Amino acid sequence: MKDTKPHRNTVQRQVILEELQKVTSHPTAAGVYELVRRRVPKISLGTVYRNLELLARTGAIQKLEHGTDEARFDADTTRHDHIRCVQCGRVDDIHAPAVDLVGGATDDFNDYRVLGFRVEFFGLCPQCRGNEKQK
Repeated sequence: MKDTKPHRNTVQRQVILEELQKVTSHPTAAGVYELVRRRVPKISLGTVYRNLELLARTGAIQKLEHGTDEARFDADTTRHDHIRCVQCGRVDDIHAPAVDLVGGATDDFNDYRVLGFRVEFFGLCPQCRGNEKQK
């Protein structure tokens, strides 16, 4: 559920958002922490986690949760899907037309009102495929 109440925009939160917007690698919270520490050396990992969760709840970023993997974060909030490498964990965007699972048929969901959906693609990234071919 989206958090719509106003939140004070702190310097740490702004830096976290700016650093996440600079990358397309879908970093984990620890990865974002490493990026942010360059600009805010005294920031704690806990502060990064809390702010990422708040940014995700407010819809400013996407939180990507893939089963047992650690959550990753994406500053691109436009409608798009992701593909995850099952070998190295790399996550990339898929900017193909959205898969239309709902198709306007909202009566077939046990009286639920569909708010959205996620599709998870998985496979081997180009680097892992190359490593596989070399073996």
